[in-house]
Amino acid sequence: MDELGFVPVTLVPVIWIVAAYLVGSISFGIIISKVYGLPDPRTVGSGNIGATNVARSGKKSAAVLTLLGDAFKGWLPVWLALQSNMLMWVVAGVGLAVFFGHLYPVFHRFKGGKGVATALGVMLGISIWLGLAALLTWILVFAVSRISSLSAIVAALLAPVFAWVLLSPYPDYVWMVAVMSVFLLWRHRSNIKKLKDGTEAGFKKK
Repeated sequence: MDELGFVPVTLVPVIWIVAAYLVGSISFGIIISKVYGLPDPRTVGSGNIGATNVARSGKKSAAVLTLLGDAFKGWLPVWLALQSNMLMWVVAGVGLAVFFGHLYPVFHRFKGGKGVATALGVMLGISIWLGLAALLTWILVFAVSRISSLSAIVAALLAPVFAWVLLSPYPDYVWMVAVMSVFLLWRHRSNIKKLKDGTEAGFKKK
């Protein structure tokens, strides 16, 4: 059968991947900042649209909602693809598409965030244990350093290792995580330089 309803079967993966990219392009940091009456996160602090920069506005609840929204949009398309019994490469493509949508959102001139929360959502969608391993890594590093970027960098470095250990029978997912990790490190290149220079900002303990 070469058609599924009115849609040719060969186009189904494309539709899933394009839809995931559009979902990823929804920038919760911008939306929630507007709802709270906060400055556009692209105009303050690091200029990033993620939860860490939103937190610098002083509204912790806005940062938490941004984090949850960005993670949820990473998780949802992957979960739906798995529930729809999509092939492994399609699910991996959906995960990458929603991730790249956050990094390069079509709704905001392709200027997005660094992708940490969205990548976490994607990993949770693929495997709860993979997502928890990455999240626990972030929490442990942050508890010691109080530096969000360092926590994200260490988690990005270890995520492919976790994926290889936990998902070796599913190589497409391992490669998906590896690609996300490379781009996470690339998006944190300025933070890496600041860490080397000793000028990276952190969160002080109260």
